[in-house]
Amino acid sequence: MIKAGIIGGAGYTAGELVRILLNHPDVELAYVQSSSNAGNRLCDVHGGIYGETDMTFCGDFPLEDVDVLFLCSGHGKSTEFWSSRKCPSSLKVIDLAQDFRDESCGYVYGLPEINRERLRAAQLVANPGCFATAIQLAILPLAAAGLLKGDVAVTAVTGSTGAGVKPGATTHFSWRNNNLSTYKAFEHQHLKEINMNVLRMQPAFSGSIDFVPMRGDFARGIFASVQTGFDGSLQDAQELYREFYKDAAFTFLYDGNLDLKQVVNTNKGLVSVEKHGDRLLVNSVIDNLLKGASGQAVQNMNLIFGLDEKAGLNLKASAF
Repeated sequence: MIKAGIIGGAGYTAGELVRILLNHPDVELAYVQSSSNAGNRLCDVHGGIYGETDMTFCGDFPLEDVDVLFLCSGHGKSTEFWSSRKCPSSLKVIDLAQDFRDESCGYVYGLPEINRERLRAAQLVANPGCFATAIQLAILPLAAAGLLKGDVAVTAVTGSTGAGVKPGATTHFSWRNNNLSTYKAFEHQHLKEINMNVLRMQPAFSGSIDFVPMRGDFARGIFASVQTGFDGSLQDAQELYREFYKDAAFTFLYDGNLDLKQVVNTNKGLVSVEKHGDRLLVNSVIDNLLKGASGQAVQNMNLIFGLDEKAGLNLKASAF
């Protein structure tokens, strides 16, 4: 059995990791650390696992006691974590913060759809951002074929869990309910990793990715809508996407109108394409906490340890 530890265990992504790993056939959850909850039961913070475990949060976390460590603390905390510690040479690390998504310090960018073979040999993995995952699933097939054309317009709506567990003015139910707003237009931090991979796949791309993020009045999910120029036919686009994702474990081309409930509570990414004149419309949907965070982290763990890529991740969509 693979022994796993979690650092920063009180947030949404850690709660989803606990839920998945408790039911993973090849994993033993050794400890879950939380500075603010040390000594408290996991199920008193993550109510969805009540009755499944009596584990308590720990303050101590011997790195030598686990095979894989998931870092679920806030952005910037992973750099701080390693500034006073040395990573054992045998320890695999999957970081859910944004600290190493530029692949600094030996980290591999953890999007399996483009880095599967590199991930199989990785010790350190930087899990992608949730918006970045949804948007890249929509545009990287075009970039890989050298077909991204001109400026790319992206609008993507995320649920309130994307802002984390700490309450804020824009996550308060009274404000969020029956409401919609934009934020960080053209400046969102996930653009950095998106641009990095687009330019790796299509170095000659000279346009801009114009991203307008939106806050939705729901808890989970991301719906991304991308528009770009495309000279081929709809059939050409469909064949391109189908070929790109033919070996993907969780990402599929969908022939129809997408909705979030098709993917919420799963590690799936669904992508659809439409042709309108000389424009291609690409929509993609993911669960921001699973394919956009914890589910993808477990998918990466499975690859690192040579397991079935889908192990522990055969999850049913909410659907209704």
